[in-house]
Amino acid sequence: MEAYFDNSATTRCYREVADIVMKTMTEDFGNPSAMHTKGVEAEQYVRKSADAISQLLKVTPKEILFTSGGTESDNLALFGAAEANKRSGNHIITTSVEHAAVGQPIERLEQMGYEVTILPVDERGVVKMDALEAALRPDTILVSTMYVNNEVGAVMPVEEIGKLVHEKSPKALYHVDAIQAFGKYRIYPKKLGIDLLAVSSHKIHGPKGVGFLYINEKAKVQPQILGGGQQNGMRSGTDNVPGIAGLGVAAEIIYTDFDKKVEHLYQLKERLAQGLLEMQDVLVNGMELREGAPQILSASFMGIRSEVLLHTLEERQIYVSAGSACSSHKRKASGTLSAMGMPAKQKESTLRFSFSEENTFEEVDYCLEVLREVVPMLRRYARH
Repeated sequence: MEAYFDNSATTRCYREVADIVMKTMTEDFGNPSAMHTKGVEAEQYVRKSADAISQLLKVTPKEILFTSGGTESDNLALFGAAEANKRSGNHIITTSVEHAAVGQPIERLEQMGYEVTILPVDERGVVKMDALEAALRPDTILVSTMYVNNEVGAVMPVEEIGKLVHEKSPKALYHVDAIQAFGKYRIYPKKLGIDLLAVSSHKIHGPKGVGFLYINEKAKVQPQILGGGQQNGMRSGTDNVPGIAGLGVAAEIIYTDFDKKVEHLYQLKERLAQGLLEMQDVLVNGMELREGAPQILSASFMGIRSEVLLHTLEERQIYVSAGSACSSHKRKASGTLSAMGMPAKQKESTLRFSFSEENTFEEVDYCLEVLREVVPMLRRYARH
């Protein structure tokens, strides 16, 4: 049996997504900027996806900008907003648990002369709201937080953050990295006070190499890629029609029977957590199971290095991750787990299990069966 529990790293494409990607590569393959029929056909796919996504977010299609994925969406939001609004101020706020796609651009902005405040989180991985309130100033131009943490599934109080940001720092834009949240939560940026929202396709059973950035029509963002003036000059370069078409289909499917899918994820997570907590010296990290994201479970197997357990599970065709799999293969100590105040021994023994709607209870039971067998054995080896 195979159990793929690394869906926060990437998901399998829906069959309908693969079909439309193939069709736009081999039949409707025109350049959407071309003026003839083939170009118009291709442009319709782009428009259809923008319409579908904007309806899900309750925004307008012109506020959806297609990118090469979550990393580019985050980079464009951060660099674009900082540059476009620098006359209003120089202060940027983020948290200590952001993905590198936010953390590294903010480091670069600090090197460029912006003043950066990094907010602490509690032991569950949730940002401390009193620290945010204290940090907000009249010259704050940008606040960036994730919606769902990619390592432990902590959920940030985005609506509360959005309200506070706009009350205390009216010139500031609020950027949310929703890469692990889109498809797991109903997200309405206007209601939540979100000005910029980054999403990646391959986390929701869409193709890799495509994503989008929601940009509130009132938000000022400086383009970062210049050239042919595509997407109203906001991001030049020929549109990735197969990717965009696939993303639109994936977004529509993942929000169909949405409540049922989310409940299934929570049940998988609860079943695994229950089995793990019955084992000796296994800790489940982060928020209470139903408070955290439905698809992510972080657990520490004390006394066993995470890489050793990961490869032992891999031999039995169970696929999980140690920390975040979105960075390169060189594994660094987890920033999130450190920020949560986790002891070194616990950090070194932490795995992330992440589910999709395609996972089954049988797969969870198989995983638990294997863990009950291998964990005591690996602990015995570790002591020698």
